[in-house]
Order: sequence, then C-alpha cells, then structure tokens
Amino acid sequence: MPRSIPPHDTLPDPKWLTPDELWEKVQPLIPPMLEKGKTTRGGRPNADLRRTMNAIFYVLRTGCQWKAIPRCLGSGSTAHDYFQKWNEAGVFERLWRLGLKEYDALKGIQWRWQAMDGIMTKAPLAARRLGRIRRTEPRRGRNGRC
Repeated sequence: MPRSIPPHDTLPDPKWLTPDELWEKVQPLIPPMLEKGKTTRGGRPNADLRRTMNAIFYVLRTGCQWKAIPRCLGSGSTAHDYFQKWNEAGVFERLWRLGLKEYDALKGIQWRWQAMDGIMTKAPLAARRLGRIRRTEPRRGRNGRC
C-alpha cells in the first residue's frame, strides 16, 4: 500500500457501496471488457468494474468533482473514463429504464399524468460588487444617461 494513503482510507464506507442485489442488475448492462494482450495494445489492466461503478454512483449522489472521489473508491480519472464509455454505450439509459419498469411494477407509475418543474433565478451573489464599476466611456447628458 502506498505511504500516501492512510490505512483508514483504504476501507470504503458501506453506505457508498452498491448492494449485491443492485449489482446483479447492473452487471449485465455493462459491455464486456477486452482482455489485455489479445486485441488490445497493452496498457493498464482493466479496473474493477464494481468498484468503478461505486465511484461513479458516489459522484452522481454527492455532486462532487471526479478528482474528489475518496481514494478508497478508486481513481477519479479512471471512474470518469469508464463513465464516458458506459454513457456512450447506453448503460445508464438502460439502467434508468430498468429502474422505471421495476418501480412501475412495485408502485405503479401514472404515465398519463406528467409534470415538469423548474426554476430560474439570479445567481445568489450577483448583486455583490467588489468595488465601484468604472465607466468605459464618458457620460452623455445631465443625468449620466444617453
């Protein structure tokens, strides 16, 4: 183990791990990886897919940056690379559809009733100014307006 990673940081918190029941549904959706040495040109070995999915779910749940993923969940750049590949392969869309079907079977979705919610507001710190705004051209007229 590298010295830069403290021992307590190598064990992931169980609340961030994918449960076995969910992983059994996610794993078939992931495209198969090529074995190194047969049709690839070498390079790094494939990452542990479940650990990588845990890292991706961590980012999606917390909204943190990829580089802010805890080391116990793996590398942020590796997780981002796999996220991009799996997104292009449609993994997350298929997972979303699977989740909708399962929820519909359990609770029922009212497909005819739909609502969309959104809000548009100004940035909370937009009114805050660091100093006086300097004019870029001279004033025109008595009241400073054109």
